[in-house]
Amino acid sequence: MVVTSLHDPTSDVVISELHDRDIPVVRLDSGDFPASLSVEAEITEHGLRGRLLTPSRTADLAHIRALYYRRPTGFSFPHLDEQDARFAVTQARYGLGGVLASLPGCLYVNHPHRIGDAEFKPAGLTAAAAAGFLVPPTLITSSPDAAREFIKQHGSVIYKPLHNPVYRVDGVSSVVKVAEVSATDIDDDVAGTAHLFQERIPKVADVRVTVIGADVFCVRIDSDLLDWRTDYSRLTYTPVEAPPGIRPALHRYMNRFRLVFGAFDFCVGEDGRWWFLECNPSGQWYWLETETGLPMRAALATLLERKT
Repeated sequence: MVVTSLHDPTSDVVISELHDRDIPVVRLDSGDFPASLSVEAEITEHGLRGRLLTPSRTADLAHIRALYYRRPTGFSFPHLDEQDARFAVTQARYGLGGVLASLPGCLYVNHPHRIGDAEFKPAGLTAAAAAGFLVPPTLITSSPDAAREFIKQHGSVIYKPLHNPVYRVDGVSSVVKVAEVSATDIDDDVAGTAHLFQERIPKVADVRVTVIGADVFCVRIDSDLLDWRTDYSRLTYTPVEAPPGIRPALHRYMNRFRLVFGAFDFCVGEDGRWWFLECNPSGQWYWLETETGLPMRAALATLLERKT
């Protein structure tokens, strides 16, 4: 089963690969519930049983052996008033969402609850340090004074959002960008919410590491950008091997959150050491296969196929 939105090219290629292997696939977007998706799930002494029904497929809950949880849309009940919609969304989340998270004997790539756990940056950075990665000095604060002191102490510091909701700016979807900040940039508005500040590591390149089960794919990304994700046209890609100690740390991190897929971002310091920046448990990866030829799609299909 693949749970994602309608427009998800990454899921498209995985489903195509599974079809080529004659593996039956049911694709659905949980956000289609209840308009074009329905659930019938019974709790019995033998566990969960029942089915999910889409306009074109019926899935027996007891026979879903792997679930690729990508990027489904949220539940929405626009025909209801605010109070009833809030109730309906809650019931859908804990009802259908609870069923999808409780499939017997299913391999989750990744389990939605584990994705939620791993998306908290404080938890991810703490786990990274415990796993043995180098982590830049980091401050999470709502105190303007603490932010100024941290910047004075570490010199070159960048600001990162703890999570990046989409803003509409002049009708265009935008996000808050990673940016370098100085002590004079900090004002009392910092007290309005939590912020993440991190020492800027002088870097010569970035690395995206995609972990798919036991497979590890490392791609060096060269650019002159602070955040390479702001302009893909200025990037060059090179498959590389991880330095000693990185692979064991990757798996320690994955085990901490019980993940089987992770998209890790590192920056490479001037001395060649890799510094952990973040791990996205639902990160993009297919464009890297297109750029480098690394067999990532096949690795993910093999993981979902569960032959090994």
